[in-house]
Amino acid sequence: MAEAEVIKKYREKFLDFITFEKGLSPNTAKAYKSDLSLFEEYLKKHKIGEVTEDALVDFIFELKNKKYSELSIARAIVAIKVFFVFLVRDKAIEKSPFEQMSPFKSHKKIPEVLNAEDIKNMLAGPDLAKKHGLRDKAILELLYSAGIRVSELVNLELTDINIEEKVIRCFGKGSKERIVPVGDYVTEAIKEYLTVRKDFGKGFESSLFVTQRGSKFTRQGIWKILKQYAKKAGISKNVYPHIFRHSFATHLLSGGADLRSVQEMLGHANIITTQIYTHVDRSRLKNTHKRFHPRG
Repeated sequence: MAEAEVIKKYREKFLDFITFEKGLSPNTAKAYKSDLSLFEEYLKKHKIGEVTEDALVDFIFELKNKKYSELSIARAIVAIKVFFVFLVRDKAIEKSPFEQMSPFKSHKKIPEVLNAEDIKNMLAGPDLAKKHGLRDKAILELLYSAGIRVSELVNLELTDINIEEKVIRCFGKGSKERIVPVGDYVTEAIKEYLTVRKDFGKGFESSLFVTQRGSKFTRQGIWKILKQYAKKAGISKNVYPHIFRHSFATHLLSGGADLRSVQEMLGHANIITTQIYTHVDRSRLKNTHKRFHPRG
């Protein structure tokens, strides 16, 4: 399938992904949609079936000639680049044309995280006297304690949880399997949830987490649950599934965990991806240096 056709086919799925899994604001999603439409029009106008590095460069120069601002052009580049990363992740294409475009590398943004107090308040939100409260508690505990992606969470099967060994099995990008350790809080929450899971209705009997009607969760469904408990906890910042993953990694590293272990738990193929979370350790490292180094 030519890339021009791929854009049309996967655009809405991509917009759902950045909104409900990545937590981008509606305005950002709207801007990304506009940028992708602009790019799609460019491909049609020039009858380009396969997107190459040259095609991307020509597109950028066309925007410059049309007097688009540098900020608008930079945003369009980011939107299209993120979209192609999504296409590779979803196996719609094999390789992104951006891979060789060194002049257009973007700096990774330091991820936003929830502090320990925010996490504590959200985990205290579910009403454990109700069956959906027990389920929501298990979802929140698992997102934070295992650092799994929301796509991995909704695809968890009952057989992927080993309560005795205190581990879960999940399948990340490229269906790569990994085993992640979890603590007592998670296993206890899951055990409590499993006592009422049969009361949610029948449907997806193999799925670990199911809706009130017994159906499999969507990413949007999890996103709505998190928004509910963030509001209840009085958290003003944007709370979305991936912020729990960011918080998981950040809190582990600030607590003294080694980078390689965190990399393995997150399922990152490259440790450079994990290193983005080390920013939180800088103040701790500075204090350590000041206290213990002879020239501190």
